[in-house]
Amino acid sequence: MLERNNYDLCTVCRKKTEYTFQKKDMVKVINGKEYSFKITVAICNECGEEMSIPGLIDRNIKEVDEQYRTYEEIISIDDIEKLMEIYKLGKDPLSLALGFGEITIRRYLSGQIPSKEYSNIMKSALSSPSYMKEKLYENRGKLSPVAFNKAIKETERLEKLFSISEKMLCTISYLFEKMYEITPLALQTLLYYIQGVSYALNNKPIFNESCQAWVHGPVYREVYDIFKDFKYSPIDDVRFAVFTNRENILTEEEYKVIDLVVDTFGIYSAKTLELITHNETPWLNARVNYEDNVPSNEPISSESISEYFEKQNVIYDFSTREGLENYINDALHFMHK
Repeated sequence: MLERNNYDLCTVCRKKTEYTFQKKDMVKVINGKEYSFKITVAICNECGEEMSIPGLIDRNIKEVDEQYRTYEEIISIDDIEKLMEIYKLGKDPLSLALGFGEITIRRYLSGQIPSKEYSNIMKSALSSPSYMKEKLYENRGKLSPVAFNKAIKETERLEKLFSISEKMLCTISYLFEKMYEITPLALQTLLYYIQGVSYALNNKPIFNESCQAWVHGPVYREVYDIFKDFKYSPIDDVRFAVFTNRENILTEEEYKVIDLVVDTFGIYSAKTLELITHNETPWLNARVNYEDNVPSNEPISSESISEYFEKQNVIYDFSTREGLENYINDALHFMHK
């Protein structure tokens, strides 16, 4: 794969030549086990030989390290840094909180590979604030009161993220992976359409949270409470690293539904999606007794969502991107009449 062109000294050509970065397979034996890595090499555009470029060895070391960690399911340095930021703990306090030696995290951040046991402890702390809370109380005597109290406060804030079901967590986590950026309003509308398309294609919801008819469209209250601080801005907070790498409990058919929604509804602005929901019967029927800007928390029943989207599926065929795109285009056309 070509990356970029530049110039440096080619020892074969004995002059400065243009080179191109490419990927090269490399086999390396580590602790008696053979691994295949892809590393970056610089190829002279004139003679085709590899060139020694400043900084390339460091880059290769990092590439091998990252791929080795992936092979062995070892936590990355980036995730260890997220762990520190999430729980507001420095290197040494985090080491003590997890039950490690005081300078263990320092060694890991400098490149030492953790054991599988210690890696799993750090991964569990990253994905489960309840687990981290247990470790904090277990090792409380090793921490200063300030460090302990600060970390406990953060675990309690994070635990609120888990007030929603595991299916909802996994759906949101997958949306975070698929979307370049997503605002709270866009998240709410996409979750609503994911439920609707799931009813249409699979005759059942993906998650069991109830939906309400708010002024700006359908809202899952528990999800709103988690992300409300972002208001109209894209969701971007290191705390939500806990949403990544969740246990895979979504089925293939559920992933298909989410992919369809992301590839169609997901390309529109949150405001556009809001306006589309305002012309659909589930939201309209729930808001029938309210003026436009009057707040409400009236439920949008699962029956109304199921009935509406199943009917639209008969007309448009939501099992294809084309069908969903036709539905959206017709909705937008109706709005602009």
